[in-house]
Amino acid sequence: MSEPRIVSPRPNANEQHLEETLRPRRLAEYIGQDRVKESLTIAIRAAQERGEPLDHLLFYGPPGLGKTTLAGIIAAEMGVNLRITSGPAIERPGDLVSILTNLRPGDVLFIDEIHRLNRLVEEVLYPAMEDFAVDLVIGKGPAARSVRLSLPPFTLVGATTRLALLTSPLRDRFGATYRLDFYDLPALRAIVERAARILHVPITPDGAAEIAR
Repeated sequence: MSEPRIVSPRPNANEQHLEETLRPRRLAEYIGQDRVKESLTIAIRAAQERGEPLDHLLFYGPPGLGKTTLAGIIAAEMGVNLRITSGPAIERPGDLVSILTNLRPGDVLFIDEIHRLNRLVEEVLYPAMEDFAVDLVIGKGPAARSVRLSLPPFTLVGATTRLALLTSPLRDRFGATYRLDFYDLPALRAIVERAARILHVPITPDGAAEIAR
């Protein structure tokens, strides 16, 4: 699946290739976060059986625990595109409207640092999440009028390290909220061993355990 980064810098080619090589693409390949994986597996299967996009999801927890990776896996499992952006990158309501109107049916929109959306931008999200629509104001002054523009059904995946900073109206619009926990030593060791296999680097169990510590 393509993963265009919206209004955000791209990593250099070598970094991007290494990241894409090591990043798991399916839930079965994802190590750790077993509770989250189990719940997502059920939700994805149910959405596929209904023939509908997955409900909007919110991931929270410290940085580096796999929120972006999970968003990509969700898109891959659903067979749709992943669109990536972040709260600080969406400065104006028009920026978000442009992103939303360019989504295809079923796409996954991942907004990292979603707690950093400003209030005006956040208000655009409310009807987009609830009704798959955005309200545009055409004209100025007494002649101004509001027009509702329909959007294709999509899944919003939000990620935050500061759950308490999200407003209640935004949090309430997510169908499910998941906390990502720190990885224990066995999970970290399994991640190291998986990376070594993919990169064809020989490693002993003791060596993997030492790196994981």
